[in-house]
Amino acid sequence: TPPAPVTVVGEAEIKRRAEEMHATRALSYDPTVLGRPAEVERLTPPPADQQQPRAVVRFAPDRLDDLLWENDRVAHRIYGPALEAREAPSGSGVDVWAKRVRYPYMDRQLRFPNYHVDRGEGLDYYDVGRGRGSGGLGIWFENKLWTSRNFSTYRIEETGGDEARFSVDYRPWPVDVARKVWETRDFSLPLGSNFTRMTSTLNSDTTEPLIVGIGISKRRNAAGAGAVTRDAANGRLMFWEPANPEHGSIGIAIAIDPALVEGFAEDADNYLILVRVTPGQPFTYYMGSAWDGGLDFKTREAWESYTVGQTFQF
Repeated sequence: TPPAPVTVVGEAEIKRRAEEMHATRALSYDPTVLGRPAEVERLTPPPADQQQPRAVVRFAPDRLDDLLWENDRVAHRIYGPALEAREAPSGSGVDVWAKRVRYPYMDRQLRFPNYHVDRGEGLDYYDVGRGRGSGGLGIWFENKLWTSRNFSTYRIEETGGDEARFSVDYRPWPVDVARKVWETRDFSLPLGSNFTRMTSTLNSDTTEPLIVGIGISKRRNAAGAGAVTRDAANGRLMFWEPANPEHGSIGIAIAIDPALVEGFAEDADNYLILVRVTPGQPFTYYMGSAWDGGLDFKTREAWESYTVGQTFQF
């Protein structure tokens, strides 16, 4: 039985909740006693000609305008206009999907109403919430991160081959009362890499430089708060999440030109690497992820060693 929300106060509310929990327990059953199926339905592998590794990106109006992209190693998504209209807290954070197959699987996983369940090929158990997820950005001003809402428009340039490429636009958003900012961002994910290359162009109604915070969502559970590594000299921010008791750990890394780095910060939701940029001038950074239930990295040490050894083109 889940703990009662803080809104459950007074005798009437306590009675109503007790009745709800009684009704919920009446719907539960023990599959070993009743002979009903206990296992989660597994994904059926695609036909052999669809199992070759490839990099894909898809706009998903069937999933409230998500943009989904994946290659043979990682899978991600960002959120679009339909979700913004339906779920006010959604924003421009970047989602991570746990993946353990070399071929695309996100579309097939989404055919199930609950795609947060592992059906053999991976799942979406990462919670972006109001945070930056894996590499979303915002403007750091007066010790606060000012962020956009969901993307407004998109363009897919390449999909289905050795690289997935697309771009999105974010509508203007306020930075306190000081200025407004808007963004166009290009994404590129090649085969064989855990890193998506992102080139951001931030424009503003003033010409003053911007301090941009590129973030990784914080995590805390019974296993602790995870492990964060900050490396200004090499332009790296890395985070290995505390283990999820059912699904394991996800690692995230951000890489950017060290010459742009102003330092590090954090707020209630995110670890941030801060960079100084000029409005109208593009800058490039990389976002990477790994899952210890996948095929490539089983430990934090292995993931960080891989990240440190990468050569990035800024």
